[in-house]
Amino acid sequence: MIIDNRERNAELLDRLTGLRVEMTFAQLPVGDYVISDRMCVERKTVKDFEGSIMNARLFDQADRLSRGFGKPILLIEGAEADFTLAPNVILGTVVSLFADHNVQVIRSACADETAAVLAKLAEREQNAEERLPRIVGQKRAFTNAQWQALILGTIPGVGPKLAKSLLSRFRTISGVVAASEDELTEVDKVGKKKAKRIREILNAEFSEEGQDFKPIIIKT
Repeated sequence: MIIDNRERNAELLDRLTGLRVEMTFAQLPVGDYVISDRMCVERKTVKDFEGSIMNARLFDQADRLSRGFGKPILLIEGAEADFTLAPNVILGTVVSLFADHNVQVIRSACADETAAVLAKLAEREQNAEERLPRIVGQKRAFTNAQWQALILGTIPGVGPKLAKSLLSRFRTISGVVAASEDELTEVDKVGKKKAKRIREILNAEFSEEGQDFKPIIIKT
């Protein structure tokens, strides 16, 4: 994950290190922890959270977070006893964050819990969903290898991880195209059905007839 270089909570960083979370630091335009290209977490202690309610900065921060990411999250860290504002004020704020600003609110009691939440979010986004962290507005200069993986990864059932495995085995896209079904099944997680589908797509003759053809446009 990418962590704002002003968010230097030693205890939390130590917990993340213990959970073997890969961390890089940068000055983020919004948020504290970029989990993926669509998810960012703003962390606030209970004191910070209540302070931002009182000085009216909270909803401006929420707007910037939701403009930059499809899955913005506000993580409030602290014990229940730390809250000093009236419960109806806290509840109303949380409801408004979700209903009006599309910001999910997560509670954690301490740095240990915060680290566990961040690690679990990163695991779901980066491993299960195969989405990598990226700073908002950061321009991507793709390498040849990244373009190759991106092209193969658009095949249904392939995705970024399997695309990388196919390229590691056959070295080039043309190598994947030329591979037989039996050779494709030698790659981990490629069964006969998937191998057949890959072969069909890569070797089918192109035709626009009878198709509502819309090219995929990749912005870089």
